[in-house]
Amino acid sequence: MSDAAQVGGMDAFAALGESVRAALSERGFSTPTEPQRRAIPPIAAGENALVIAPTGTGKTETAMLPVFDALVTGRSPRGDPADADAGPPEGIGALYVTPLRALNRDMRGRLEWWGEYLDLDVQVRHGDTTDYQRTKQANDPPDVLVTTPETVQAMLTGEKLREGLSDLRHVVVDEVHELAASKRGAQFTVAMERLRALAGDFQRIGLSATVGDPDEVGRFLTGHRGDVEGSPQASDRGCEILEIDAGADVEFDVVSPEVTDEDERLAGELATSADVASHVRFIRDQVADHESTLVFVNTRQTAEALGARFTALDAPIGVHHGSLSKDARIEVEDAFKSGELDGLVCTSSMELGIDVGRVDHVVQYNSPREVARLLQRVGRAGHRRGETSHGTIVTDNPDDTLEALAIARRAAAGEVEDAGIHHGSLDVVANQIVGLLMDVGEIDAREAYELVTGAYPFRDLAEGTFRDVVRQLSNNRLVWVDEERDVLEKSGGTWQYFYRNLSMIPDEETYDVTDISSRHQIGTLDERFVVNFAAPGETFIQRGEMWRINDIDDEEGTVNVSPIEDPAGEVPSWTGQEIPVPSAVAAEVGEMRGVAEPQFAGGADVESVAREFAARYPAEPRTLEVGLSQVERQVEADAPMPTDDRVVLEGQGRSITLNVARGHEVNRTLGRLLSALVGQRTGSSVGMDADPYRVELEVPTSVDPGTVIEVLEETDPEHVEALLELALKRSDTLKFTLTHVAAKFGALKPYQADKRFGADRLMAALEDTPVFDEAVREVFHTELAVEETADLLQSIQSGDLEVVTAREPTPVGTGGRSSGREFLVPENADASVIQTIKERIMDDRVILLCLHCHEWNHTTKVRRVRETPRCPNCESTRVAALNPWAEETVAAVRADEKDEEQERLTKRAFRAGSLVQAHGKQAVIALAARGVGPHNAARIIAKLREDEDDFYRDILAQERQYARTQSFWD
Repeated sequence: MSDAAQVGGMDAFAALGESVRAALSERGFSTPTEPQRRAIPPIAAGENALVIAPTGTGKTETAMLPVFDALVTGRSPRGDPADADAGPPEGIGALYVTPLRALNRDMRGRLEWWGEYLDLDVQVRHGDTTDYQRTKQANDPPDVLVTTPETVQAMLTGEKLREGLSDLRHVVVDEVHELAASKRGAQFTVAMERLRALAGDFQRIGLSATVGDPDEVGRFLTGHRGDVEGSPQASDRGCEILEIDAGADVEFDVVSPEVTDEDERLAGELATSADVASHVRFIRDQVADHESTLVFVNTRQTAEALGARFTALDAPIGVHHGSLSKDARIEVEDAFKSGELDGLVCTSSMELGIDVGRVDHVVQYNSPREVARLLQRVGRAGHRRGETSHGTIVTDNPDDTLEALAIARRAAAGEVEDAGIHHGSLDVVANQIVGLLMDVGEIDAREAYELVTGAYPFRDLAEGTFRDVVRQLSNNRLVWVDEERDVLEKSGGTWQYFYRNLSMIPDEETYDVTDISSRHQIGTLDERFVVNFAAPGETFIQRGEMWRINDIDDEEGTVNVSPIEDPAGEVPSWTGQEIPVPSAVAAEVGEMRGVAEPQFAGGADVESVAREFAARYPAEPRTLEVGLSQVERQVEADAPMPTDDRVVLEGQGRSITLNVARGHEVNRTLGRLLSALVGQRTGSSVGMDADPYRVELEVPTSVDPGTVIEVLEETDPEHVEALLELALKRSDTLKFTLTHVAAKFGALKPYQADKRFGADRLMAALEDTPVFDEAVREVFHTELAVEETADLLQSIQSGDLEVVTAREPTPVGTGGRSSGREFLVPENADASVIQTIKERIMDDRVILLCLHCHEWNHTTKVRRVRETPRCPNCESTRVAALNPWAEETVAAVRADEKDEEQERLTKRAFRAGSLVQAHGKQAVIALAARGVGPHNAARIIAKLREDEDDFYRDILAQERQYARTQSFWD
């Protein structure tokens, strides 16, 4: 730690000049916050710095007060005596870079206030900035420009803006942890080297949430420099790490709500199970008990489903996530900030510093999966001086509960995951080579290589690999290579490629969702959801409200909807992967099982074991009992216990489960490896699924757990990477990634035909190129854990990790995370839920169409349909029951000359008519259910259920299956 970093108390503000201290007094700042106390002195002294502290602790002012002071006084940012009289910069003196799509309105207002008081011009520039304002900024650069990483890319290519940036002295990067874990961030590190080539050394200040590897993130921020003598050895540029312990002022409670009588009643009202109703009720009560509560969930689908339940209960709780329109997000942000809403159900979109006013409590629904995520989310609550942030984690099954307990303990202890920097992303290298040529027109290849490798994520990039990327770009006509001079030049495709690829965020098509009654956009839907699910008449939830699709305009990219009140709509299935549980967290869950096992085996009951665990984990005994119940059942079944140092295999029929507590990425990697190798031995395909605690294999009947053990014991750990790369060549994951990487290399277009291409053809064309290499690297980085999996095999083969088999399926093996649980349809419907579903169907409307005379069609509620429907015109009983929006089917049946689609609709109508003719109103009821066409209705009726409740349970099962098909499309 530098001498400056040791200055404390009021001395922090004393490091600032007179003008800034006067502004502090005017603003009412009398005492610095802890981050300000620690960080202002070294930043004022010109040090590069990484400030790590929770959201809402004054990080923005921590960075910007000394920057404002340096701009006002003209002090050199790096404290170089030779530059002491440099004077105020003529161009842009400081960049404040934020990864947020829309700058926090509160932060913008604060920065502009400081600028006005200090007579500094503070402006904002991003994708929505008007052309007039852009021109004005280029002609008369502001002192401070607040912008995004992508806008910096564009600014570097403008002649006047480059002139304005040539006097740059400070770059402040907000939410560094967010950028460090993405290709977007890797791209920005090279942009900072391009800025350095233009402006010389400048001070770099990063603001970050808690990370497990602060030194690594500091190097990510500051980059490397070559040795003075020209040695290829690189060294750090230096970065002061100023970390405020996030776990010191944070408290957690893990709660698994107990089902009450009220929950049994709510289950019927909400058309869900009593367990899920207890979660909704508990969260509703938590919100009611506090002034302002953020309810974090892990997926947008859960946000919408939970929001719909609160809407049904008239609870003052809104929904906020990234697929809502900007207007809808601002509306709920303002409603929450003003107190109109007491709670906000939100996803990771709210982790970053969006201004929603003061938050006094955070609820995390289900395990947050990662320590860093929990700290970031709970850190949103209670930031007044001396206050502790409070968070409640609501869990719903043993895996979820033990995992949340492990994460809460690790968070309090400061055991945070590493950031996960993308090292050596070749599509970023390609993108930035083109960016460099946009900057300067032509550049020496060696000079370009040295500039790129000055960025920390590319410090180990081999020159040969760099030249392979250049050749690929040349082949794609994005750059021109003068071989004789070893110089790179712009080509005809450079300009168009660059402006299409300012961002490293993959391009994904979305449809705007528009309310036809108000003509307001309410959100967006992913293209795959629209293609696979959306059709006129279908229902779904967005913004916690129910909508029915009116029509879809593919040319405009819009889905027009109207609001409805219907408790059984489908929840949109959003793109985006499940948050992976880290290996260390899963291993602690295994350790917890290992600690509890001998106690249960010794005769202890779950209450006494739970009391012991309460000394280490933040939960009441009852919640601990829920988490430990699975362990207790495992011991009672006399089955071996999977722990952090024991793997248990169990098989039943064609399914083999490996109970291995190593987290998502290791288990996915192990599963892919076993799937490939067992499949190779048998000549058959082997299905695979994985969660943090299990790998499930679907195998031929000739394979038993012994075969899997042989593969585990015989596979050379050193060959894991090569074996996985071979296995990946057949995977959809690699093909999907390859399309995005190819686009960033400008390599996709030659292989397209009428905007469609074959992924296999693309893979064959790009194999043995940097494009393919990068796609493999990205899958390995984001999906798999090759090194850790190789270590796991080594531990098995050395005997450090025990492998045993269970005689039959065990409670732990069969009790995995219930990822398919529906909010809207319960797994086992009780009487109240059956009654709710029955009433819903009876109130649904159907079209009755006579298939004999074709003349009569009548729309009515299901409850008004006769036991034997009959045409009043011709007395025929061959009457089709159709959905109320099926006018196209009516027209198709009546058409004399039918096209192919009308033939299909007519056949479907006649199948429905045959069912109604044979089974009367029972068929009408089945056909009125969600996603139950004539084929499935016939299957339900064929079961000949004597009990009416069982008949409705069969309908529920089919509706649930219909809802879940969305996960297969994704």
